[in-house]
This record gives sequence, C-alpha cells and structure tokens, in this order.
Amino acid sequence: MNGPNKPSLLERLSALLMREPEDREQLVKLLHSAFERNLLDGDALSMIEGALQVSEMQVRDIMVPRSQMDVIDVNETPEKFIPHVIATAHSRFPVVDRNRDDVIGILLAKDLLRYYAGEEEFNLRDMLRPAVFVPESKRLNVLLREFRANRNHMAVVVDEYGGVAGLVTIEDVFEQIVGDIEDEYDFDESEDNIVREQSGYFRVKAQTEIADFNKVFGTQFSDTDFDTVGGLVLHRFGRLPKRGEAITIGGLRFQVLRGDSRRLHALQVQRLPGKA
Repeated sequence: MNGPNKPSLLERLSALLMREPEDREQLVKLLHSAFERNLLDGDALSMIEGALQVSEMQVRDIMVPRSQMDVIDVNETPEKFIPHVIATAHSRFPVVDRNRDDVIGILLAKDLLRYYAGEEEFNLRDMLRPAVFVPESKRLNVLLREFRANRNHMAVVVDEYGGVAGLVTIEDVFEQIVGDIEDEYDFDESEDNIVREQSGYFRVKAQTEIADFNKVFGTQFSDTDFDTVGGLVLHRFGRLPKRGEAITIGGLRFQVLRGDSRRLHALQVQRLPGKA
C-alpha cells in the first residue's frame, strides 16, 4: 500500500509526461518519440519542426533577391505596367521611383480595378500603401509576429547600408513551416520523375537528372555544368522563372508548373512539331 507521501502511479506518469525538455535537442527527440507512438502524424511533426526552424532563420535566408524582384516604376503609364502585372500574377508590387533603392510604396493589384472602372483622375501615387522595411538579419519568427500584428503581407529587405537587398512575403515565411502548398501539378512520391499525360505532354520533376531525361526524350543535353533539368532551365532563363513562363530548348518547350521563391519543382515538357 502506498504511504501518505508516496506518489501514485497516475502521478508518476503525469510527472513523466509533463517533464520539460532542457534544450531544443531534447524537445525534438520528444516530438519524434510522440510520432513513433502515433501521438503525432507526419504532417504535424513536420510543421512543428518547421516552426522551430523558423526561429533560427533570418530574412536573408528566404528573401527574393533584388535582381528577381518584380517592381513597377511610378513614372510608367498604366498601359505600360499593367501587362506586367497580369503576366506575373502577383497580388502586391513594390513601386519605385526610377531606382530600385527608392521604394516609395506597395501597389495592390486589386486597386487597379479603379483604373478599369474608368476613373478620370487615375493617379498611381495616390493608390500606394506604405512600404515596410526590414533588415536582412531579422529573425523569421519575429517577422511573422510583426506581419500578423500589422496585417502586412510584404516587406522590403534592406542591407546594412540602407540599399534594397530583396523582398519577403508572409507566404514565404509560412512555406518554411508548412512546406510547399500542393496543387494539381504535384507528383505522388511513388510516381516516376517523368510522367506522360493524356494530352501527350510530360510532367517532369525539376530534380530529374539530365542523364535520365536524355534517355526518355532522346536528347543530348550536357550534365557538365548542372545535374538536373531544373538547373538546365534556370541556366537558360538566366533567372528564376515564374509559374507559367516557358522557354524552348533543343526542340522542347519547357513550361514552369510549380516553383517557389528559391527553386523550381515541376515542369511541363512538350515536343515541338517536327522535332519528335
């Protein structure tokens, strides 16, 4: 029989379960132990680990570099910059005054409806929202908290000299936690890297090795400078292309199906007429 001061089995179990880990390594081990006991599923474990990782990452780790920013010059006419807005399909754009270091505000694409409504006094400067500037060294967990508190979705990243270094959005931060958002262009993990669709086109993982790609398509792309199809496409574009952009290489048309702010994930490949 238990003495008056001896803890019961329930109390001992509770103490074990409530024991606080002493450091992050112990916390991760505890989470993996919970996963092995089916207390957490794989997605939950991945998101928790992503949230922990965010607290260690800085804005510079995920920002869109300055050279790849899609910006609008306030001095351009709507007829000139609206096709760019439609082509890139972003919801927000930094607006500059001729110089990329001179960001004067943020344009919401939906505000352009006023232009299509036929407003006679359409003035781009009057439509701009204030731009938020953050340093490259800001922690992602702090940035996320500020995004939520201020209801901002985009921030301009500046370097130590005050120059524009890049751009970061709340979606970029969420992506570090939940991973890439799946869509109709995702592959099942069990599928091959190259999948022929009923349309006759091919869905190709960007990570497909060039040697394997050459075997399927009968091409002779070199793998000296890059190992994957994604690397080949990035090299030919000379930049990180956006979803929907396409380029022709060696008689094949490569269209970007899916990617994020740092890399390509899936491509659609089409043999051009007469090149089969």
